[in-house]
Amino acid sequence: MSDCGCEIEIKDREQSRVLWLLLAINGVMFVVELAVGWIAQSTGLIADSLDMLADATVYGIGLYAVGKTLKHKAHAALYSGIAQGLLGLLILADILRRAIYGSEPVSMLMMGMGVVALAANVWCLWLIQQHREGEVHMRASWIFSKNDVIANTGVILGGALVWLLDRRWPDLIIGTVIALIVLRGALHIVTDARSELAGTGQDACVTTRCCSAESCGETGENR
Repeated sequence: MSDCGCEIEIKDREQSRVLWLLLAINGVMFVVELAVGWIAQSTGLIADSLDMLADATVYGIGLYAVGKTLKHKAHAALYSGIAQGLLGLLILADILRRAIYGSEPVSMLMMGMGVVALAANVWCLWLIQQHREGEVHMRASWIFSKNDVIANTGVILGGALVWLLDRRWPDLIIGTVIALIVLRGALHIVTDARSELAGTGQDACVTTRCCSAESCGETGENR
């Protein structure tokens, strides 16, 4: 029993360490990328920065879930998915506004910031990769980081197309694609979390703290 408890504590500490790093990276990148995106008038960069904000929120919720029951973890993932979905809709609204009122994206700033953001998210992906098959809140974090790498690659491609074609529509298209990736990831996470919640309802005594077989047995008998 004590060995199990120690193993769980180590796992919780490792999850917290990774999530704190992810939160810091995404928080800083949100501020930097939003500022550069605003200066560059880039829908793609602004969309990606809002994606960073959504991810930072998700990692904060994930930190809340560390060390708690599977039900808490599933709820954290569910709220993360909902937050991600709302940000995706906000991105689409900004794209529509820029499509109507116009913008002049600066391709070099798009590509330069895209490379920096890609490097940051590859680091995040490396940090979280060992937890990608873990508990539901960590699986959600893996999905967010993976989607970010795809989005950053799209921003770089969009910047290159803006430069080559001297047109703004590649930036609008990339921004839309990022928003759809965000919404798809949100749907995946919400579905996964709802499935996990349905499972925890059948096994309420399972927690991340190693309960004794006797206490679980007693709970099962009392049900």
